[in-house]
Amino acid sequence: MAVEELRAVTQRCQTLEEEEFKEEDFNLFQAAGQKCLDEGYTTQVLEIIQDEKNKVIFKSMGWNLVSPLVKCFQSRQQDNEKRKECMKIINQMVQICNPKELLLGLLEQIEDATGEDISKIILLLIQPLQTVLLKLGDKKAYSVGLSLSTLVNQLSSLPVPYTKDQMKEDKHGLCLCSNVLVKFAKPFVDEVLNQAKVSTGCGSEELKTELRKFCFRCLRYPLLNAQLDQQPENTDEHPFRIFATDILGILLSVGEPLSTVFLQHERINHMTDDGDISKEDEKYAAESLACLAYILFVQHIGMDHFPTVLGPSFLLQCNLAHIEILLKRTEESVLSKGIELFENSLLRVDDCSLPPEYLEIKIFLSIPQDLVKVMTLCPIEHLRKKCLKILQMYIDKFEVGGKYKLLRCLLKTSNHAGVEGYIIQNIKNQIDLSLKTEHGIRWFSGSRLVPLLHMVLSLPDGVETDLLVHSDRIMASLNLLRYLTIRDSEDDNQTEIWTELAWTEKNFLKPLHTALDMSKAHYEAELKNAKENKHTSKDKNPLCTVTADNLKLPNMDPGMQLQVLQSALFTFDLIESVLARVEELIEAKVKSTAE
Repeated sequence: MAVEELRAVTQRCQTLEEEEFKEEDFNLFQAAGQKCLDEGYTTQVLEIIQDEKNKVIFKSMGWNLVSPLVKCFQSRQQDNEKRKECMKIINQMVQICNPKELLLGLLEQIEDATGEDISKIILLLIQPLQTVLLKLGDKKAYSVGLSLSTLVNQLSSLPVPYTKDQMKEDKHGLCLCSNVLVKFAKPFVDEVLNQAKVSTGCGSEELKTELRKFCFRCLRYPLLNAQLDQQPENTDEHPFRIFATDILGILLSVGEPLSTVFLQHERINHMTDDGDISKEDEKYAAESLACLAYILFVQHIGMDHFPTVLGPSFLLQCNLAHIEILLKRTEESVLSKGIELFENSLLRVDDCSLPPEYLEIKIFLSIPQDLVKVMTLCPIEHLRKKCLKILQMYIDKFEVGGKYKLLRCLLKTSNHAGVEGYIIQNIKNQIDLSLKTEHGIRWFSGSRLVPLLHMVLSLPDGVETDLLVHSDRIMASLNLLRYLTIRDSEDDNQTEIWTELAWTEKNFLKPLHTALDMSKAHYEAELKNAKENKHTSKDKNPLCTVTADNLKLPNMDPGMQLQVLQSALFTFDLIESVLARVEELIEAKVKSTAE
């Protein structure tokens, strides 16, 4: 019988000193104890462990029972009474066993948990784990850090609930575990605070460091992916807002002023250059700091501990580093945080207040390019629209010289016809404003405007330009040229459009004519073939292949192909119509001047 085997092992070892225990004794004890628990003899095991004569035995060997105890607790065959006895055994072991060995046994079980068992095992073992750590005395910092790291790493494999209903259901137990995690850390935070009142010992500093690391891990997971917006009701019960508040509270308690968060990324970069931390660690730390910035400035959690003396342009500059990190992620929950933080930072800054010198700082030019990537590549429509709104806000914040430099840079780098058309429309608006009010006249008129006009009034690939792909840009360029020919007379020539007329005809108007003729001829031939194929094909639903911008599109039926071809021809007619109007205006102006 298993119980008799366990009693025999313990009775034999009662006569030995702790240092006399052999490997055979450990193996027999573990096998007998596991067999007892597997067969459900939890009451008998509890009686044996409570026997004072066995205290030394369990002190050395008890940690070997952690694994079978966890399996016994999880067994569906066990009733609630058996589970309570398992917990009593674990609690008794916490009081008796060697804390260092028991710590490793508990962490091993947490680390080995998978899937649905992760949160269950953490909730089962986290209180005993805390008690064991508290028994380690002043040299517990490393063990506390190891425990916190193990707990967060295991939880990070769980999906983060996003909606209100998902958080309420808490299917995987993440919300509950997050709350328990804060309670687990509390006595160690209190210890740091108490030590700070009497001394600044080495142990205290090491414990502070481990708690800071824990906070930054939690900022990256789960808070980076969590939905933190307040709900209409029960805002005080939002689990992740509560968790975020607690994590910031721990940071403050361990001496991490929130006002220094914007300088942290510079320190991280310096540490990376010196080889003190790896690129992977740098990425994790940067994402944590970006999440912290979002929590502070968008959710306003912890803002009562943040100084109000920092200027809006300085805050924008500091936040751009965090925004850049968030915009490079593709998850909606993270990407939306970057967009919201960007919008919040811009709302603090007055329009036309940022000098052009800011654009000499690399990130001020790279961040709108990141925004453009989201606008053009993100599959989520409302985020694309929000990015377009923020791009305009960003442009509006610069003085006119800054607008000129920024628009010129975006026109060079966006590589997307829709965005280029939008930028050209912005250029047109700035020219119009300078001609009407002389605001920015030195930037958007005269010789400084000419290089910008050369960029706008050109075809990306000359006569071989795919007009269908670049139609948005071409239409915007034609509309700008039409505006200039109407608004700026040859006598005034403030924009120098008339001085550059020969250049424009050679590099834009004539190549556009040729490209239109080639494109229309090609698509008309394709349309004719498609109509013939539709009538002659014996296949009921034959598939056709269409290419655009050298990219092969998914196969489509003939009816859909006809619609695509007709739509393309309509676009060419529209471009041709505006082109003809522009040439009429130019001809009329030239004739009137000659007369």
